[in-house]
Amino acid sequence: MSASPSSPASPSMTSLTPSAVVTRLRAAGCVFAEDEAALLVGAARDPAELASMVERRVTGQPLEHVLGWAEFRGLRIAVDVGVFVPRRRTEFLVRQAAALAPPGAVVVDLCCGSGALGAALGAAVGRVELYAADIDPAAVRCARRNVADAGGRVYEGDLYEPLPDALRGRVDVLLANVPYVPTEEVGLLPPEARVHEARVALDGGADGLDVLRRVTADAAHWLAPGGRLLFETSERQVPYALKAVAGGGLVPRSVGDEEMYATVVIGTRPA
Repeated sequence: MSASPSSPASPSMTSLTPSAVVTRLRAAGCVFAEDEAALLVGAARDPAELASMVERRVTGQPLEHVLGWAEFRGLRIAVDVGVFVPRRRTEFLVRQAAALAPPGAVVVDLCCGSGALGAALGAAVGRVELYAADIDPAAVRCARRNVADAGGRVYEGDLYEPLPDALRGRVDVLLANVPYVPTEEVGLLPPEARVHEARVALDGGADGLDVLRRVTADAAHWLAPGGRLLFETSERQVPYALKAVAGGGLVPRSVGDEEMYATVVIGTRPA
């Protein structure tokens, strides 16, 4: 049986030129078609693989899932299909954490996803004692690969539940990239997110703060005196997030970066 014109095995698809890749991506609505084409052409090991990768991209899969990695603070973070893709705006959170982390800091990355935050903080600080946790098995598998260079350990489970008890009262920096999209708004997200990323990494409950409240309720028990909790939220959620942090016994403040559209809340355990 001969291959159909749209089949990845057809001659027209296996002989894609870089310009043809750009044309296909642009027709599919990819805003940065030239940049994406260069990445796909560079990643493909042969014409057939390039054709397959282009097909996956034009049918809506996130570029990072097609490539198998995402760039985050200069690192190449492994991102398997279905795993939450680290957002560039979240680099602002890591920058804030790096400025606060003491040498040899004990770091916990909750809701770690691919482990991008912990890996990037470890690279920025140079030496940390890193632990991470996520409820999604696929994310845990990615995170274990990504935090290996930092000597990190990754646990599968719900928030603090899988962490070693010995960490209680010892954590200097607690990163919690919790889901904060209200349930009713998940359907408004771009298809790349709502279709191809795990729902558990997106849905923050009725007002988007359900998971955050659980994190803040127990954070003080895990933080060392003077330790910090850092998480990302939306600008409109800041007043409620600050209230949740204060309710957990931490001293709250917020910082933002308009250029990156990033808002971070920081809670400090009183010394």
